[in-house]
Amino acid sequence: MKNNSFRNDINGLRAIAVIAVVLFHFNASWVPGGFAGVDVFFVISGFLMTGIIFRGIEQENFSILKFYVARANRIIPALAVLCLVLLIFGWFYLTPLDYKALGKHAASSMAFLSNIIYWREAGYFDAASHEKWLLHTWSLSVEWQFYIIYPLILVAMRKFMSIDKIKLFILLGTVLGFIFCVIATYKWPNPSYYLLPTRAWEMMIGGVAYLYPLTLQENRKKIVEWIGVILIIGSYFLISAENLWPGYLALFPVLGSFLIIQANRNNSIITNNIIFQKLGAWSYSIYLWHWPLVVIIYTFSLPDHYIYLGVILSIFFGFLSYKYIEKIKFRNDFSSLFSYFKSKPIYMVFMLGGLSSIIFINEGLNRNTTYLEGYVEKTKSTKYCHVDSVALSNIGPAKKLDCRLGSKNSQPIGLLWGDSYAGHLDPFVINFLNEKQSFVSRTASHCVPSISLTKSLGSLPEYCKKIRQKTLQEIKNKKYKVIFLGGRWEYMYTEDGDIGFNAVLDAMDIAAKNAEIVYVVEQPTFYQKNVRNTYLRSKISSYYPSEFVKNDELPIQMNLKLAKVIKDRNYKNVHIINRDVLYGDPLHSDLTSVGIPYTSDTGHLSNTGSIEMSNNFMKSTLSDPLKTKFPDILKKPF
Repeated sequence: MKNNSFRNDINGLRAIAVIAVVLFHFNASWVPGGFAGVDVFFVISGFLMTGIIFRGIEQENFSILKFYVARANRIIPALAVLCLVLLIFGWFYLTPLDYKALGKHAASSMAFLSNIIYWREAGYFDAASHEKWLLHTWSLSVEWQFYIIYPLILVAMRKFMSIDKIKLFILLGTVLGFIFCVIATYKWPNPSYYLLPTRAWEMMIGGVAYLYPLTLQENRKKIVEWIGVILIIGSYFLISAENLWPGYLALFPVLGSFLIIQANRNNSIITNNIIFQKLGAWSYSIYLWHWPLVVIIYTFSLPDHYIYLGVILSIFFGFLSYKYIEKIKFRNDFSSLFSYFKSKPIYMVFMLGGLSSIIFINEGLNRNTTYLEGYVEKTKSTKYCHVDSVALSNIGPAKKLDCRLGSKNSQPIGLLWGDSYAGHLDPFVINFLNEKQSFVSRTASHCVPSISLTKSLGSLPEYCKKIRQKTLQEIKNKKYKVIFLGGRWEYMYTEDGDIGFNAVLDAMDIAAKNAEIVYVVEQPTFYQKNVRNTYLRSKISSYYPSEFVKNDELPIQMNLKLAKVIKDRNYKNVHIINRDVLYGDPLHSDLTSVGIPYTSDTGHLSNTGSIEMSNNFMKSTLSDPLKTKFPDILKKPF
């Protein structure tokens, strides 16, 4: 336990982790559960950090500031260089929109808060993960947050607790942390993936490996090591992104890492071969550089064979970063408190963080305005009344349940109800609505119009339950004469299957019985890549692809399924607004009549697209019931 010699097995274990992560990110089909390599890194980190802290505590010479500076010297320089390179690259090749996002993410990465930023961005209105150049730094932020808190707690406990009791505390904390992780992953999957409370146990179990080493005979060491390898490699291939993570499944790669560390086989052919030793030494820098290369391949729609080049370049850049940046010996031993301000990595944080913040605050420095004048505004999607899950959780749903479209004072005649795919219809409704009339827009992320107060996979957010209960009660009380229902139907179906689909149909039945007109809006065209980004980038440079690649098979199937049910039930007052009507043409063009994309991201409508679809709807015979029964609510000339 006290041995501070280099652990070849741990260095090789780093290689096992980074290989999985890199291969998964370049092509998930190669290693479906390769993301679990990050969990392996967490265990290694916990083992090493616990060793450093406990050796210092036992020898009564542990310095928290020295510990922090040593970690900063290890992590910050290579990260700062990566951020600087990306900011320079972005100046020439990114749109102001992309550059602003890069500034935000670089600042949060340098401050080691990027895991919180990415958690808060998760949701329907989030850009594709493959367009976030520093998405992978979330794990560095989790580790750094652990580095800050962990030694403070241990040093404080040492003031009134023996070493043995602290060890028991860490063991108990690891068990409780795992239990909490399992529960939280089921209840709050997005924050559980990104935030420290559900990841801390993985680092703490590394600490347990240091504090409670196993004494094993050589032949048993080999068995323990092989069990660990099987658990890790098995998790790489038997787990996939479809599984809730980390949850109880994370126990497999975490326990596997724990066993390999406990086996302590420095002469193992598995971990102590020349290839794994080199990759293990370069693993941090390989991890840093591989993801931006993945984003480049995705962003520029490069052919599949570039994936192999990307893997090779990841290793090459990792080697260069290790040799010329990581190996620089920055000072970490200072004589006084104020002398710690001479630590060079601190200045890197402030310089890169400050520059990145300026880029974010100044809207990407408004570059390329000559090429993009007007396009940025026309292609955006404003949420209006729609609110995402994070905002609802923070402010409470009550404040957002009665958001009005049109007049704020008149009694609402209609209701727009659903998830963000109803929310993007706010401009659609405002476009035809007389300013003296009003609709209630009640839309929130992940809340399709449904009677269900449960969820097949995971748990239904509380705000969804409250929204559905209030809305269904108001509909039954005949509060609304006109109801529009919108949703991302294919997502609803993949999440909840026929149970979820039938719950939506039941909500539609209730609406049909209690309102005079009900419109169900088909889900618009769904794309593989962010349409707005593709469009704006193509205006800057011919290097960017201009084709809008669709990923629309399942949405089409769900639209047809909805239309069939409505037709079979022979409703008198329920109408489905199909894509032919929305796009004004059976060809379903990607661009509106003014040349702006209908879609803002991969599926949500831009403001321009939503308004043009409203015009197309009002020109069609589908709007006749609205024009006949409620002509006074419409704008002229409708």
